[in-house]
Order: sequence, then C-alpha cells, then structure tokens
Amino acid sequence: MLAPGSRAPEFTLPDQDGRDRSLTSLLGDGPLILYFYPADFTPGCTAEACTLRDLHTDIQHAGLRVVGISPQSCESHKRFAQKYGLKYTLLADPGKTVIKMYDVDGPLGIAVRRVTYLIDQSRIVQNAVLADFRISRHEEFVRKAVELRNAAS
Repeated sequence: MLAPGSRAPEFTLPDQDGRDRSLTSLLGDGPLILYFYPADFTPGCTAEACTLRDLHTDIQHAGLRVVGISPQSCESHKRFAQKYGLKYTLLADPGKTVIKMYDVDGPLGIAVRRVTYLIDQSRIVQNAVLADFRISRHEEFVRKAVELRNAAS
C-alpha cells in the first residue's frame, strides 16, 4: 500500500452514475478519505460502507469527503448505494487499474485489500490503514481523521 508522505497517483474512474471522476476533481472541496473494498453487498463491505454512512455528517463537518473504490460495475455501485442510503461517491474499477496503482490488489491478484487513505489537497497521503478483516480499525481511522481536522480548525 502507499506509504504516508507519498504522492497519491492521479486517476479517473466512473462513479455510480457513470460520470467520470478524477482524483484532482474529488480533492477540489478538501481532503479525501479514499477507501478500497473488495465487493458490494458482502457482509464486511456492507458493514464498512454503513459505518461511513453513519459518520458522513461528522466527516462533512470536518471538511472531508469520502470516496469508495471496488472492482464492481457502476450499476452494482448504484444498487449498493441506493439499498444502504450511501451519500458518498463509489467508483468502479473493474479492470483493477487504480486498485493496482494504490497497491491494494489482493494476494495473487485475487480480491482487493481493505485499505483506507487520508489524502490532502496536494495529493499527499497523510495517513493510511490496512485492516482486511478488522473493519473497526477503519472506523477508528476515520474518527481520528475527523477529530484532527476539527482540532486544527
């Protein structure tokens, strides 16, 4: 995975509505919580997505945005977002191009590692967490990012 202090690679992927989104455009409104997850509708990924949904107001008030990336299609992401009331962007990476750029491809190219990055507006990775099966570590990571942003303002 990318190390803190490294520059996040630029990318463009379609969102759940089929609109192309670049990293630069996503960073236009402030720092970004960029999380990678294996698949829509799986128990672990649903729990993680719903945790971020439940924290979304706090995340926004801290001046942060959330974007999720997985290999499923735009249509799958749209159904996932609608079913669980997700208010943030999901990006489709079926070719795993960005997943590989961010070094979160699973062992032997199978699946996707569950990784969350905090990226500032200069595209610098401020922090990151890898916790494949420990979803609570991602929640702790996001809560800490929110707390630090609120303390700085």
